[in-house]
Amino acid sequence: MNLLGRILYAEDNAHDVELTLSALAESHLANEVVVVGDGAEALDYLYLRGRFKDRRKGNPTLVLLDLKMPKVTGLEVLAAIKQDEKLRAIPVVILTSSQEEQDLARSYALGVNSFVLKPVGFEGFMDAVKKLGIYWALVNQAPLGSLEPRP
Repeated sequence: MNLLGRILYAEDNAHDVELTLSALAESHLANEVVVVGDGAEALDYLYLRGRFKDRRKGNPTLVLLDLKMPKVTGLEVLAAIKQDEKLRAIPVVILTSSQEEQDLARSYALGVNSFVLKPVGFEGFMDAVKKLGIYWALVNQAPLGSLEPRP
C-alpha cells in the first residue's frame, strides 16, 4: 500500500523546476511537491525549522536533489539524510547535470538510491522525470514508518 506523500524537490534552477513540475503533472501524480531553492531550505524542511517549523509532521515519500546548490550542496543534504536514523529510509534521487565521476561515486558512497543525469533535450528531460516520478511515487514501496501521516 503506497500512501500519497509529499515529494521534496531541492533545485536552484527555476527552469529545471518548471520542467520537472510539468513532467510530474503530465504523469498524473497526485503527490504534493514541495520545492526549495537550496540545500539549507531542504534541511529546514526535513527538520521542521525556519519557514517549515509549522508544516505537517512526517517525512516526504521522496527527495529529489540537485547537486550544485548554494548554501548547502546536494551531497551535504544527502549525507545528513542518510546519517539520520529518522530520515535514512527516505528514498533520495540525485537529479543533476553533473557528469563528474566523483559526484556519482560520492553519491553512492553516501547512500543515494538513484543518480540520474538530466537529459539536455526537452523531450528527454520530460521523459526521464515522468519515469522517475512514476517509479518512486507509485511503484516503489517505502516502509510505512517512513511515510508522513495522512491529513
